[in-house]
Amino acid sequence: METVLDKNLPAGKPKWLKVKLPIGQKYTELRGLVDKYSLNTICASGSCPNMGECWGEGTATFMILGNTCTRSCGFCGVKTGRPETVDWDEPEKVARSIKIMNIKHAVITSVDRDDLKDGGSIIWIETVKAIRRMNPNTTLETLIPDFQGIERNIDRIVEANPEVVSHNVETVRRLTREVRIQAKYDRSLEVLRYLKEKGINRTKSGIMLGLGEQEEEVFQTMRDLRDANVDVVTIGQYLQPSKKHLPVKEFITPEQFAIYEKYGLELGFRHVESGPLVRSSYKAQKHIL
Repeated sequence: METVLDKNLPAGKPKWLKVKLPIGQKYTELRGLVDKYSLNTICASGSCPNMGECWGEGTATFMILGNTCTRSCGFCGVKTGRPETVDWDEPEKVARSIKIMNIKHAVITSVDRDDLKDGGSIIWIETVKAIRRMNPNTTLETLIPDFQGIERNIDRIVEANPEVVSHNVETVRRLTREVRIQAKYDRSLEVLRYLKEKGINRTKSGIMLGLGEQEEEVFQTMRDLRDANVDVVTIGQYLQPSKKHLPVKEFITPEQFAIYEKYGLELGFRHVESGPLVRSSYKAQKHIL
């Protein structure tokens, strides 16, 4: 049995954007725990196509700092507006969820909190500390916002020293203003470069395709990421969360994704995950190696 990823795609959607419903004993066990304890994972709430595969390998993604973002990116399904007050119990809640689910590798992400002086970085570091205290054998990836490029906030992530620190450029330079309205392409590159300079062992970034970018622009973005000493890049197909979001301009073929993977490996990335169904945390547990 198959299910499509996005109800808003046209009837002529490519066959490679269909996936089998997640199955397997490990997935079933985790699905039951998530429901029983009302645990919050991006995997489930975002209906990620790779949920069954990732959960089967003991990997899950959690979002902190609420579910309302202060930015209004044209590609993102997270609601935007005035966020709720910070839940200072959240680090313990996330750590407890990881323990209950017996997660081997956890990916932590968050909304942008430009309303907070620290950009949410204090909750970030407290969450990492709580996870490590309660789950000493769990490895971590932090998929962080740009913190407006403020170094003292980024330094808190550096202090926490996760196995992988990720920040997504999301799209090519030309489309950044349209796709990531309050973000800046060069600021994202500087954040990634700064993390590496400060001693983060493994840095990572992600790109969405199908928004109108050209092949050479994707190549240039990959070169820019390598110039910033990024170790891992993920490249996947953009899918429209709702009719209010940016439309899909093109469905990129698996063959074209393979070209980008080959090019990325030739550039010297440690890992390149490139395919229609690839998302930021896809095969995340392998990126610490």
